[in-house]
Amino acid sequence: MTVGVLLMAYGTPRNLEDVEAYFTHIRRGRRPSAEEVEDLRERYRRIGGVSPLREITEAQARGLQQVLDRRAPGRFRVYLGMKHSPPYVGEVAEAMLRDGVRRMVALVLAPHESRMIVDEYLEYAQPAFASAPDLQLRVVRSWHLNLGYLRALERRIRSALCGFPDPQATEVLFTAHSLPQRILEWNDPYPRTLRETAEELVRRTGLARWRVCYQSAGHTSFPWLGPDILQVLEELAASRCQQVLAVPVGFVADHLEVLYDLDVEAAQRAGELGLVFRRTESLNADPEFLEGLGDEVVAAARGL
Repeated sequence: MTVGVLLMAYGTPRNLEDVEAYFTHIRRGRRPSAEEVEDLRERYRRIGGVSPLREITEAQARGLQQVLDRRAPGRFRVYLGMKHSPPYVGEVAEAMLRDGVRRMVALVLAPHESRMIVDEYLEYAQPAFASAPDLQLRVVRSWHLNLGYLRALERRIRSALCGFPDPQATEVLFTAHSLPQRILEWNDPYPRTLRETAEELVRRTGLARWRVCYQSAGHTSFPWLGPDILQVLEELAASRCQQVLAVPVGFVADHLEVLYDLDVEAAQRAGELGLVFRRTESLNADPEFLEGLGDEVVAAARGL
């Protein structure tokens, strides 16, 4: 029997006209103000008018299918669902059931487990799951120490450090999307798994100078996890550090949080502070990374 793979990603607007609907979906139906919509559109304009995330995610899904086909021809079928843009996770889960899928592996394209990440994706698919009492489901909740993922990041770190005049004097910042600080109240694994990824990469590369920090926090009245990368850049400049490498370990593709929040906003602030700032290339459809995702799917399917 075929194992369906529900591969889930964040999603992105197709064009500037779709930004308002996309933003409204993120806010669970609460329409943002005209000013908020325009601010988000301007960020997309700064990266060329549209994010490449959709095309990259589709390439990741195709690549994962190829990996699985090579390992077990005909056993797996990958379906791609988006959290905040078509094709939506819930609709894709329904389509899988219509196709007769009754054994399923669900995997979010986010390496670090959090209730606010994994469970929220699954929430959108839950109505479909509940309609099929015979469904066998395995969820890959975290893959932050996956070997393919780590090896692909290690290669990028080593390559990027070679571009600095003095690699040993470079401060490496491992970054991930910030989450509301309230996750700490329920002992959410997110900060721990993020640090475990960083520590393993430090062990592999022998880095002497490194930190874990966050980025892309929401503009809300309640606090978010920190320190924020912009704050860290100021601290590094004050300590007379001159070189910074950002390693966005919490993201697996080029999208707004990488192309704007790091390549525009953080790079601009670093320049103002007199810092040389670079980031590692995104994983995107890296073959070694996709082999690692294949490992996760195959391992989860063994439990079905």
